[in-house]
Amino acid sequence: MHIFAETKRFILREILPEDEEGLFELDSDPEVHRYLGNKPVRDKEQVKETIRYIRQQYVDNGIGRWAIIEKSTHHFVGWTGLKLVKEQFNHHINYYDLGYRLLRKYWGKGIATETALASLQYGFDTLHLPQIYAMAHTENAGSNQILTKAGLMLIETFELEGIKHNWYKIEKQEWAARKLNQP
Repeated sequence: MHIFAETKRFILREILPEDEEGLFELDSDPEVHRYLGNKPVRDKEQVKETIRYIRQQYVDNGIGRWAIIEKSTHHFVGWTGLKLVKEQFNHHINYYDLGYRLLRKYWGKGIATETALASLQYGFDTLHLPQIYAMAHTENAGSNQILTKAGLMLIETFELEGIKHNWYKIEKQEWAARKLNQP
């Protein structure tokens, strides 16, 4: 098992087949999918395919989404992390995307921001990426707030399949300056 990062409260590790139950709970929740533009999963075979896809990203790209595991309970909380996006979105291709998805019972506890910051640190300090992007549905106030708190700048609003999304970016230099200005 590969641990990519740790925060005060969480272990961020590779997604494993034993995360199937937690991922099913996460991805079968319609409220979790409200702003994602896709439908919740209906069976565990879909989750198994997602796990295989993510694990193949580790092999092909050296990076993929990570399981968020609570240190005190060892419970699956959701996922976070970076992935290499090889399809074109908003005129960008082959870029690193920051993402996160949490079980609803963990919303509003600062977890997405905490783990997003750890993901950015890994991207800039370990992978030496020049920049990292993210996007969020314009009506998803929580996700837009998380990205701003993590230091990403809103660059523009664009349409994806007729739905408005905000496009965010943070440069390595901005990340370094932010780290210097923190107590």
